[in-house]
Amino acid sequence: MDKLIIKGMNPIKGEVSVSGAKNAVLPMLCASVMVSEGFVTIKNVPHLHDVTTTVRLLNQMGVTVTMDEEMNIELDSSTMNNFYAPYDLVKTMRASILVLGPLLAKFGSAKVSLPGGCAIGTRPVEMHLNALAKMGAKIDISNGYISASCNQLIGSDITFPQITVTGTENLLMASSLAKGKTVISNAAKEPEVVDLANFLNLMGASIKGAGTDVIEVEGVDTLKGIAYSALPDRIETGTFLVAAAITGGQITIKNAIPSHVEIVIEKLKEAGAEITTTESTISLDMKGKRPRSVNIETGPYPLFPTDMQAQLTALNSIASGMSTIKENIFENRFMHVQEMSRMGADIKLNNNCAIVTGRTELVGAPVMATDLRASASLILAGLAAKGVTEVERIYHIDRGYDCIEEKLKQLGADILRVPM
Repeated sequence: MDKLIIKGMNPIKGEVSVSGAKNAVLPMLCASVMVSEGFVTIKNVPHLHDVTTTVRLLNQMGVTVTMDEEMNIELDSSTMNNFYAPYDLVKTMRASILVLGPLLAKFGSAKVSLPGGCAIGTRPVEMHLNALAKMGAKIDISNGYISASCNQLIGSDITFPQITVTGTENLLMASSLAKGKTVISNAAKEPEVVDLANFLNLMGASIKGAGTDVIEVEGVDTLKGIAYSALPDRIETGTFLVAAAITGGQITIKNAIPSHVEIVIEKLKEAGAEITTTESTISLDMKGKRPRSVNIETGPYPLFPTDMQAQLTALNSIASGMSTIKENIFENRFMHVQEMSRMGADIKLNNNCAIVTGRTELVGAPVMATDLRASASLILAGLAAKGVTEVERIYHIDRGYDCIEEKLKQLGADILRVPM
C-alpha cells in the first residue's frame, strides 16, 4: 500500500491534458458484451483500477480483451462463455452493476454480486432491479448475489423515483435489445449518459432524448462492433482547476469540454479566478490571490456535481470569508471534513450542511482518504498547506484519477508516492 507525501505552498502552474472519463468508459466496456458482429474498440481510456477491474471481469466471462500502449481497448465478446460477476472482482466497484442490463438483454441470464465501492452513502440498486423486472426479468437476491433471467426483455414505461445515473445507463443498454419501445422518465442527464447513448446509437441502437428528462429507446435485433473515443473526464477537469485556484496558480487544461463544467467554472469565477475558454481548453489564473468563499449546493447534472463537493470544501477552507456547502446526493459525503480539521480547517457539520470559515493557512498533517473524491480533496488541501501532508489509503485515488501525482508534479507540485 502506498501513500502520498506533499510539501505544500507551491503554486500550480502550466498545462495539463485530462484523461478520458471513467464514468463513460465503464458502461461502454459493459455494453460491449451485447455486440453480435465485430469488435468494439474504446479509445481515450484512463489507466485506472476500476477500468482494470472491469476488464478482468469481462475476461473472466470469456470476453477476449486486448489493450495497446495508449490504453485503447479492443473487446471480442464472441468468446463469452459465462454470465457470472463474482464478489471478489466487484466488491470494490459499484459500477459492476452495469453488466446486469447488457447480460440480460443479450443472453437472458446474469448472476452479479451486489456491488461495493466508496462508503459515501446508500446507493440502492432496487431502482435498477424494479425497472428490469417491469421489462419482464425474473430476479432473485440471495447470498449477496443478484440472479436474473428472461426469455426476452420487453419495452416498458419506466419512471425512476429519483434520478440515478447508473440506473439510467443500465436501462439504456438493456432496452437497446428489448422488444418494442422503452420510455425512461426522470432520466439522468449527465454527459456520460449522453456519451453512452451516442456510443450505443453508433452500434445500431435507436435512442432519442439522451440529455433530457425523458429518453425513448426503440429496441433493435442486433448491435455491431465499432470504434469510439470516450469524452474527457469533467471531474478530473474540475479537480485540476481547483488545484490551481487553491494555490493561487495558473493552469490551462487541454482536451476539456468547458460546457460540462460550466457550474464549476461559475463558482471558481465567484472565488476570484480569471477564466477563459475555447472549444477544448480552459485557462484559469488566480494571479497569486487568496480565493473568496463560495456557497454550493449539490444536485444532479447540470447542477453542482457531488463529485466536486469535497474539492470545493478544500478551497473554501483557505478562502476569505464563510461559506455553506449543502450535500443533497449522498448522506455520508463529508468524511473528508474530519481529516481536513486535522490540518486546521474550521468546518462545522449540521446534518447535510457544512459551514466553512476560511483560514489564512492550513498546516500539513498525516491524513487518511476515506473515498475517491475525499482523497482528491486532501491532496488539494495538502498542496495549499504549510509544511508536509501525508495522505494514506490512496488506493481510492487510483480508482478515479489517472497518474494524478505525476500530472501535479509536472505542474510544479512537490508530491511523491512512497510505499508505506
